[in-house]
Amino acid sequence: QVQLVESGGGLVQAGDSLRLSCAASGRTFSNYAMGWFRQAPGKEREFVAAINWSGDRRYYADSVKGRFTISRDNAKNTVYLQMNSLKLEDTAVYYCALRVSTGVVGDPSAYNSWGQGTQVTVSS
Repeated sequence: QVQLVESGGGLVQAGDSLRLSCAASGRTFSNYAMGWFRQAPGKEREFVAAINWSGDRRYYADSVKGRFTISRDNAKNTVYLQMNSLKLEDTAVYYCALRVSTGVVGDPSAYNSWGQGTQVTVSS
């Protein structure tokens, strides 16, 4: 099984950018599609972006489309989330996970091996 660790979060101003990283340790990483989710206080975990095993297919929630970019570097066992033009409503803990079943790409039940999350806080 793969251990995932998110990093790169922080406190930024609206309009700024951050790049989150999700580093995998251990066994095969490149065979899995990956997803980013986020969870704000008192809210359910919501889908942000996903990427297939080869990195040539990407999916985004409407709320982040055009602002966020998911990518992966299988040689480095890392998936990234580049976040541009950040908004106050992007404030959340961001998690990465492995996609392990078929179904709706944004369904968190299709993922496992969740990381511990990294906090992103956007201020005005």
